[in-house]
Amino acid sequence: MSPTRDPRPAVPAGAADDAPLDVLGVGFGPSNLALALALGEAGPGGPRARFFERSPRFSWHGGMLLKDATMQVHFLKDLVTLRNPGSPYSFLGYLHDRGRLVDFINHKALFPSRVEFHDYLAWAARACAEQVSYGSEVLRIEPTWSGPEVHSFRVHLAHTGPDTGTVRHEVRTARNVVLAPGLRPRLPDGAAESERVWHSGRLLTRLEGLPEDAPLRFTVVGAGQSGAEVTAYLHGRFPRAEVRAVFSAYGYHPADDSPFANRIFDPAAVDTFFGAPEPVRSMLVDRHANTNYSVVDQELIEELYRIWYQEKVTDERRLVIDNVSRLVDVREGTDGLRLTVESLPTRERREVGTDYLVYATGYRPVAPDELVDPEIMKLCRRDADGGLRMTRDYRIATEDAVRCGLYVQGATEHSHGLSSTLLSNTAVRAGEIAASLLRRR
Repeated sequence: MSPTRDPRPAVPAGAADDAPLDVLGVGFGPSNLALALALGEAGPGGPRARFFERSPRFSWHGGMLLKDATMQVHFLKDLVTLRNPGSPYSFLGYLHDRGRLVDFINHKALFPSRVEFHDYLAWAARACAEQVSYGSEVLRIEPTWSGPEVHSFRVHLAHTGPDTGTVRHEVRTARNVVLAPGLRPRLPDGAAESERVWHSGRLLTRLEGLPEDAPLRFTVVGAGQSGAEVTAYLHGRFPRAEVRAVFSAYGYHPADDSPFANRIFDPAAVDTFFGAPEPVRSMLVDRHANTNYSVVDQELIEELYRIWYQEKVTDERRLVIDNVSRLVDVREGTDGLRLTVESLPTRERREVGTDYLVYATGYRPVAPDELVDPEIMKLCRRDADGGLRMTRDYRIATEDAVRCGLYVQGATEHSHGLSSTLLSNTAVRAGEIAASLLRRR
């Protein structure tokens, strides 16, 4: 954003008072940020919308903003372009505003760095600052009954003061709620974080203060993109450290980013997936899981193998690969961790010492029932497998007694496909939800 003047039109301010809202957004990551932009571009007289984010400021995977990490989606799959190529909030608009558009073109990059894309998201979020309450956590969502019908939701909030840390509670009323609380770190059963055990999502924060020239020992569990990135990053940042990678596969699997396979993330693929019978949906998720889950960019795989092989040549091994293995026990002492690693083919177990353990074991979407009162959930319709039945516009299907809307951004892979938690379809999804909200109004 220009330090003198923001050339973009302002996104209309949300409701600053305690009057009932047309739209209340839970979370303000890329999904609800895209929705705020879409609602703002809908024209004057739009819905009264406000978003509540528990973090004290805008952040998107801040603990994994590694210096050399790049995005895995094309820069045109930003917050707005696939919905409205003329929007002033596109990644190209950001580059122009930052004075780097020509430089980016000369760079010939389709996949910007993660640091740069985070800066783009924060740039766009500042245009919506009047619509967002940061440091505000949604505790629970309850129904407001009017006779036999539910016409609105009561949303219980806890606001944490940025300086004092004091907590203030509030209840807001909204006719529609859009759930986009983001992803939560996933740890193996029985695992817990500590001063020496972390999830990869907190990597950079936990590394602060560690001496980079010390002969430390790190162990990374996981063979997906995050696991490979963490392994490479630790190996490069700590030149005297031993970095051990533990995973059950024989090696890192390359991501399938070929053109035809990438069509699974096209906006039109959502229609195909939504209209397909359940066996076909399951087949599509299984068949194309290697576009997103537990896979790594080919270039990173080759770089890690180059490091591993060169260290084998020189017999100065700092990168240790325990493949076809699993971590079965962790014991923490005052001077480090004792790990038990089991070979899956032989069942042989051995103990290894490490100073820090990083679980790069992915994330899970927050299920609606973690925030929504059971009284509402009982009025939500289910499919044959017990999953929430969704409408095409990302709204939970409810009994007729519920006259208000409960939308979901994220936990809809079972109904809308693999792009549900990814940036690939964010712009189009936000536009469809915005259009639905405007129609229902």
